[in-house]
Amino acid sequence: MASDFHEVRFPLDVSLGSRGGPVRRTDIVTLASGREHRNSRWVRSRRRYDAGLGVRTVDALHAVIAFFEERRGRLIGFRFRDRADWRSGPPSREPTPLDQRIGTGDGTSLAFPLAKTYGSAHAPYRRPIAKPVGGTVRVALDGVEQPVGAAFTCDPATGVVVFTAPPPPGSAVTAGFAFDVPVRFDTDELDIDLSAFDAGEIPKIPLIEIVP
Repeated sequence: MASDFHEVRFPLDVSLGSRGGPVRRTDIVTLASGREHRNSRWVRSRRRYDAGLGVRTVDALHAVIAFFEERRGRLIGFRFRDRADWRSGPPSREPTPLDQRIGTGDGTSLAFPLAKTYGSAHAPYRRPIAKPVGGTVRVALDGVEQPVGAAFTCDPATGVVVFTAPPPPGSAVTAGFAFDVPVRFDTDELDIDLSAFDAGEIPKIPLIEIVP
């Protein structure tokens, strides 16, 4: 195949009815005293989804089968809209250029990858955002919004903001954006029983995040 990722989104009407979210891996050892030693096996969380819950009609099922075949099952990744987490701020609010701090100017660097930070006081988690939605990225320097094209560009395939001139030393680089999750099918087989589907049984369509 020419690429292991297609810049195309999983059928939106199906993804909006799916279920899933972030997954972590933690090893827990319980000592004789009853105390625990906990260790995180993954630096980053990884999202899993079951898109089968969003399939309501045979036509939607047909669209998913076509999408699955074009991606060759698990072989090729694609974009997925997580209805619970798809904007730099809350899902109900339009992105603003002040939503997320993505870096600090040093007078030299031009490139700043998009990221979204979860939490604040205790142990904030910084998540790389590699698949922003084209045309939604807004950027500010020290609170002043910058014109897209003239001051910066953002590659929707990588999530990297590139300035035409280096931000001044110490300047706060912030951004707002909508984004998709890079995923792949987590199966090479879609086991579909139409008689069961007509009776209300939901097919399983597992997806897993591709960590950038």
